[in-house]
Amino acid sequence: MLSFLKDHPFAVESYFDTSLVLTYAVPKEELLKFIPECLSLDTFKDTWGFIAVAMVKTRYLRPKGFPEFLGNDFVLTGYRIFVQYHTSYGKRLRGLYIIRSETDKARMAFLGNLFTHYNYQRTDIKFTRTARQIEVVSTESKLSVRVEETDDEIALPLNSPFNDWKEARRFAGPLPFTFTYDSDKQEVLIIEGVREDWTPKPVQVVESKVGFVDSLQLNGAVLANAFVISNIPYYWKKGRRDRWKQQ
Repeated sequence: MLSFLKDHPFAVESYFDTSLVLTYAVPKEELLKFIPECLSLDTFKDTWGFIAVAMVKTRYLRPKGFPEFLGNDFVLTGYRIFVQYHTSYGKRLRGLYIIRSETDKARMAFLGNLFTHYNYQRTDIKFTRTARQIEVVSTESKLSVRVEETDDEIALPLNSPFNDWKEARRFAGPLPFTFTYDSDKQEVLIIEGVREDWTPKPVQVVESKVGFVDSLQLNGAVLANAFVISNIPYYWKKGRRDRWKQQ
């Protein structure tokens, strides 16, 4: 009866202290089985699809318009596939399809699953940032990521399909839109994120063990890029539904 609550019924705002995103390039055939029929993969050279691991340290997450002291601080991890959606009104939107979400607090897992379709699970994730290094670890999720920030020139990860960081930045999440599909009603729920001063900075990956990505058994997956952004106000608009029209 209360399923409508999961459709992002109100806008939400937060402050991203740090958002670290690792993006893996995967032969597109390997990812097709994970996305619904209404979406298509957002590909590079019609060969590679992409799955991003976004690790975010947030502050003051709360319904938009509420004072900061009513917000909460969380660590969030999202596993997302880069996709496109063609709307019923003729627009092509680039965005993300979330296949799993994690958080460090039970409160966020409960509220996240009450008001979204993002499949939140609580885990023992820890997010640490020093002057030159960011480390994200979770024993339960088999996650161990460590990157270094430097002013020196950074090489793309070995075997990345991109020629340079300009190409790689096109696949630096998050993207403006996130999609959820109701197959019974053939409706797509569109959630739009809004941010300012969004300038992803390349980082040097020292360690990148991601248990969930490993569990997907994606043949041919390679680390394609890694970016960090810092100190960004961010909010998500109320969700809106669109009737999918098969092309």
